[in-house]
Amino acid sequence: MPRFSVIVPAYQVQAYLHECLESVLSQSCPDLELIVVDDCSPDACGAIIDEFAARDARVLPVHLPQNVGLGRARNAGVAHASGDYLLFLDSDDTLTPDALRSIADRLKETGDPDVLVFDYARTYWTGEAVRNQAALQLTEEGPAPFRLEDRPGLLRLLMVAWNKAYRREFVEEKGFAFPPGWYEDTPWTYPVLMTAESIATLDRVCVHYRQRRQGSILRTTSERHFDVFQQYDRVFAFLDERPELARWRPVLFRRMVHHLAIVYSRRDRLPRGSRAAFLRRARAHYRRYRTPGAPGPLRARVHHTLIRFGLHRTYRALKLASAAHRSVGRITGRLGRGLRAAALRAHYRVQRCLPLRADRAVFTAYDGRGHSCNPGALESAFRDLAPHIRTAWVARPEHHHTIPPGPRRLVPGTAAYWTALARSRYLVNNTDFDDRLVKRRGQVLIQTGHGTPLGHLGLDLQERPAAARGRDFARLLKGVDQWDYVLSANRHTTLTHERVHPGRYTTLEYGYPRNDVFRTATEADVARLRASLGVPEGAVAILYAPTRRDYRRSPRHPLDLQRIVRRLGPRFVVLARAHHAYGGPLTTTCGRVVDVSDHPSVESLCLASDALVTDYSSLMFDYANLDRPIVIHADDWEAYEAARGTYFDLRSFPPGAIARGEDELIDIFATGHWRGSRSAQLRAAFRERFCTYDDGRAAERVVRRVVLGESDLPPVVPLDERRPVPSAAASLTREPLATVPQPAGSAAVTDRL
Repeated sequence: MPRFSVIVPAYQVQAYLHECLESVLSQSCPDLELIVVDDCSPDACGAIIDEFAARDARVLPVHLPQNVGLGRARNAGVAHASGDYLLFLDSDDTLTPDALRSIADRLKETGDPDVLVFDYARTYWTGEAVRNQAALQLTEEGPAPFRLEDRPGLLRLLMVAWNKAYRREFVEEKGFAFPPGWYEDTPWTYPVLMTAESIATLDRVCVHYRQRRQGSILRTTSERHFDVFQQYDRVFAFLDERPELARWRPVLFRRMVHHLAIVYSRRDRLPRGSRAAFLRRARAHYRRYRTPGAPGPLRARVHHTLIRFGLHRTYRALKLASAAHRSVGRITGRLGRGLRAAALRAHYRVQRCLPLRADRAVFTAYDGRGHSCNPGALESAFRDLAPHIRTAWVARPEHHHTIPPGPRRLVPGTAAYWTALARSRYLVNNTDFDDRLVKRRGQVLIQTGHGTPLGHLGLDLQERPAAARGRDFARLLKGVDQWDYVLSANRHTTLTHERVHPGRYTTLEYGYPRNDVFRTATEADVARLRASLGVPEGAVAILYAPTRRDYRRSPRHPLDLQRIVRRLGPRFVVLARAHHAYGGPLTTTCGRVVDVSDHPSVESLCLASDALVTDYSSLMFDYANLDRPIVIHADDWEAYEAARGTYFDLRSFPPGAIARGEDELIDIFATGHWRGSRSAQLRAAFRERFCTYDDGRAAERVVRRVVLGESDLPPVVPLDERRPVPSAAASLTREPLATVPQPAGSAAVTDRL
């Protein structure tokens, strides 16, 4: 008997069916049967199903003689199921990698509940993926399993069948079945959740819910949307037959009103001329099932008023007024923005005619993200070593909280911003300033860069269209021509930059100022940072910081971080940091996985951690200055190298152990190889090549040379004389710290190095 029966009904989805079925059969948990129901589809779905069945014995094809609709097709699949748990998957959606393994682990942890609810993400044809907005309802904190009355917030989730796993014996015992018609999930999911004796949650995206550009049933204009009334009739009939469930009636009434209001208000659902009839039916349902109780917030009260009184004309009038208001607002906004832009351009021209201020310096980093990186360290050094220079920091308002006391705060695009760019002597950035900047005679522009290059950059991207993404190389060179000084942390960076960013600037091989803190921080600083992040005393904190992928539009999540910490045991904590280019978290904070994507200082995260896990991020070069373990997760090196191009083969010259998959990564930490002697040897060679000048005095050298005009600068401390602050785990036993067995069949990595 398999653990899972995955049921996939198929009808007119030939373009998506391959991907759907492959996502199931490629799961790392192979204990499954895949029941694919051909709902008499007129396209090639039947043939595709038979092809998969011929090549994999786990596929059970079911061909229906006539089209019966999604609900009854699912019932046909259930009739053939023999697994412990039922999962439903729509044929244009996909399971995420390792989803079934995570579901199986969670079912085992929670004692095989009747229902397990997991998360999903909407995936758009543009490549964007957006996680369910109600994901907080799936927290795994607190007792598990539980009943619905313990977590009624689960009813706020999308009421669909495919975000849950159902114990088959529970479904058969209660006699649950899908009804005919559209919105068939409604009379299935509500009764299932209300009657389940045990429910558990899994805070992990297990399904990618495809948002098709065209062809989705719910986005099809049809009279079939009137089926929603019959489905709620079935829900309330279920309640009427079971008086013990009467307490759920007010909740279901509010959910029904909300659902009917959505169907009514969406343009792409009801045929033209049928809205008034739909609202009359909705009003009748409102009166039939009305239950006392406050409807809730303002939006809910509006829905209740609309449905209760059938205010079709009122709704149309309000909608027209709202559309007119938005149209006027757009026109007014465009006019105002145009006038403001013209005024700012004139202001900037006037300011460029005024004298430079020799005692002013402007700093910014990552296009206005906040006080960080090399410019942040230099700004602090300006205030300490050249207090006569008044500094200003340019950042978007949401990042102003990262700016320390001292520098003036500027918002990009304001009059004060353009005044500062026009009249400040020193301009410091780690990317490029606004391309409308006109550098004046006497201004000094310091380009700090933001990392040692592994992937191609600058002019080398001309041969890499996936990474270049339409970059204007003439504009790039125009910016390079404005640079006066460029910072470098090692000879590799110097030689690379001078070739891919050709210009008349001077390279300062002084090290990266952002890495100075690795030498100046103390053990007390490390302890304070760990406490602020919630890292328990005695824990091993792994900083996971992957880089972006040029060949993908959205972030990839190759590692199941929750599974990793479960396998490694309670001594390990993961600090997960997404690349800033994605503008969103890498994961949600849950238990011993902490999302730190919004933390303003990656250097602080490095200090707080005991090891770094990354793929191809330049952070590895900075982290090596701490002389702490680094593990490379290189599961897609060939794809990354093909899209971006690299300056050396990281697999041949790594800073530590290399994992080519999740199980290998777990093995590296479970065996202690992450901080073994071979890893230390690799790290030492890596540091010798790439940490040449990062001795803790880089910012001081820059200020003394560029601002104070000194030529007698502090000499670079040799690598073997540097003493970076040790990690909190450095004093822990050298024995493996993991407390669980290694996964069966994991590949040994020690011999590969």
